[in-house]
Amino acid sequence: MVIETTPYDVCDYLNSDEEIKAYLDEALASNDSKLIAHVLGNVARKIGMKKIAETTGLSRESLYKSLSDKGNPELATIIKVLNAIGHTLKTDDFKQAS
Repeated sequence: MVIETTPYDVCDYLNSDEEIKAYLDEALASNDSKLIAHVLGNVARKIGMKKIAETTGLSRESLYKSLSDKGNPELATIIKVLNAIGHTLKTDDFKQAS
C-alpha cells in the first residue's frame, strides 16, 4: 500500500478574517520575531503578495525575502504589512514590564 502525502500549507486553513486574526495574535503574543515574520509571510501569501506589495509600496521580492524563514524584516516593514492586512498594534496588545 502506497501512502500519498502533500505538503502542509497553513494558508489552506486560514479561511476567515477571524482565523487570520487569531493566527496573528498568537504569533504576536509569542514575542518570537522569527515566528512573527513567518506568520506575516503566510498571511500575506494567503491574502495575495501582489496586493500586499501594492498596498505597502514594497516590492514582492523584498516582501518574500523579509517575511521568509530566514528573513529579518525591519519594524517599518512589519507595521506596513500589518496595516495592509488590517491588523494594527494597539496599546491593548502590550503589558507593562514588571
